[in-house]
Amino acid sequence: MNAAPETLFTRLAPALFVVLWSTGFIGAKFGLPYCEPLTFLWLRYASVTVLLGLVIFVQRIPLPRSPRMWLHLGVSGVLLHGVYIGGVFFAISRGMPAGISSLIVGVQPLLTAALAGPLLGERLSRRQLAGFVLGFLGLALVVSKSFTRGELPAAGLVTCTAALFAITLGTLYQKRHVAGVDIRAGSFVQFLATAVPCFLLAQVLETGVVDWHPRFVFALAWLCLVLSLGAISILWTLIKRGAASKVASLFYLVPPVTALEGFLLFGESLLPLQLVGMAVTAFGVALINRAAADGASR
Repeated sequence: MNAAPETLFTRLAPALFVVLWSTGFIGAKFGLPYCEPLTFLWLRYASVTVLLGLVIFVQRIPLPRSPRMWLHLGVSGVLLHGVYIGGVFFAISRGMPAGISSLIVGVQPLLTAALAGPLLGERLSRRQLAGFVLGFLGLALVVSKSFTRGELPAAGLVTCTAALFAITLGTLYQKRHVAGVDIRAGSFVQFLATAVPCFLLAQVLETGVVDWHPRFVFALAWLCLVLSLGAISILWTLIKRGAASKVASLFYLVPPVTALEGFLLFGESLLPLQLVGMAVTAFGVALINRAAADGASR
């Protein structure tokens, strides 16, 4: 009786993750005009920590007992939620176009594929490598119009590059060290470990002023519930069940889906070249996953 729902979730989880994760850029666009990035992040992570704490208390979920596991969760949490998301938020707040931000962090699947071999022992076939290259080329076409917007902020380039390495190393680190931890308990520790440094840095570097505009409240609630609870839980599950390089390939699909959401929500234009890029990206990811499935069936 449990096989069918599990199979259905396995099939739908990657697509659901891509759709939910892509809304993070939309949430940033809604909320950042009303709050500085580090203040935004510590409010988000503190809220999620409280919500998860209530879930853990009501359901009596045991927290990890090993100090080493707390350390592993803290490191992966700071990389994934602090440096990665914080880097992207800071870049967007400094005027970095979302498309360029997406392209820089979109190198992550290629970087993950390159590091998964020596760090995790994962080997990629030629078809998978071809899929990674095609996926990146398609991604470049999707965000190509962002390059016509003029000079890019140096601070945004630095933080986006830091975000790229953080999401790559965080994904590999979590796959290696914390894949067996309960999602709810692990996420609680990760968000707690990230909320504290975000709060401390915000006190030093920012004013802490928040305009509680309805758009900001909506963005904060959306990022807490949909991103930090929904999408992150799915990401945990995907990392536990799949190869790191295969999971990373899904991030190629995030910018195309974000472009579609921008078209639907904000009336942003979609050029024919971008549509071609979406098709190329989707084909590249399909090639990666098909090659992985063929290899697993042998």
